[in-house]
Amino acid sequence: MYPNSLKNLIESFKLLPGIGEKSAERMAFYILDLDEEKTDFFIESIQNVKTKIKRCPICSNITEDEICSICADKNRNKDLLCVLEDPKNIFLFEKMGSYNGYYHIIDNLISPLDGINPEDIGLEKLLKRIKDSNFKEVIIAVKPNIEGETTSLYIKKILEGLNVKVTRIASGIPIGADIEYIDSITLERALTDRKEIE
Repeated sequence: MYPNSLKNLIESFKLLPGIGEKSAERMAFYILDLDEEKTDFFIESIQNVKTKIKRCPICSNITEDEICSICADKNRNKDLLCVLEDPKNIFLFEKMGSYNGYYHIIDNLISPLDGINPEDIGLEKLLKRIKDSNFKEVIIAVKPNIEGETTSLYIKKILEGLNVKVTRIASGIPIGADIEYIDSITLERALTDRKEIE
């Protein structure tokens, strides 16, 4: 019922996460009503993000420059390296404003059931970076699931003997949550990672 170009635009929007038929139609009609200047800006933004964005050769963050702004910042805490599984997680940490160390992105989490082994997630790059630098602590901030736990333990194992402290971000019961709705794994982790009240 729609012209082909509009139908293709709707199908394109449906490729985005969380966008169904109705939302895609609304967005397509919105684009149809945009003036030419805004439409050109929209098109150029999509093209630029696909052609200009690349991975930082040091930490695998996304950047348009030779190295990302975080790796280029000499004022950050040279003792700390935070290991994350996705570049977008860096922006969450940066928005928080309380972490001032460096980051390293691994390509995935170890999951033998899915055919993802340690050699598939770029751990050799992480190991080389830690050996070549003088980090005092490596903070592992990955999902608190089986794959995240496996990956954390494996990273700890390969860093043994390197005189670097390996820590993991705490996980447990979110503030304001009702304990009766907490799953047993989260509750167990919260109990294990308990801290003394100061």
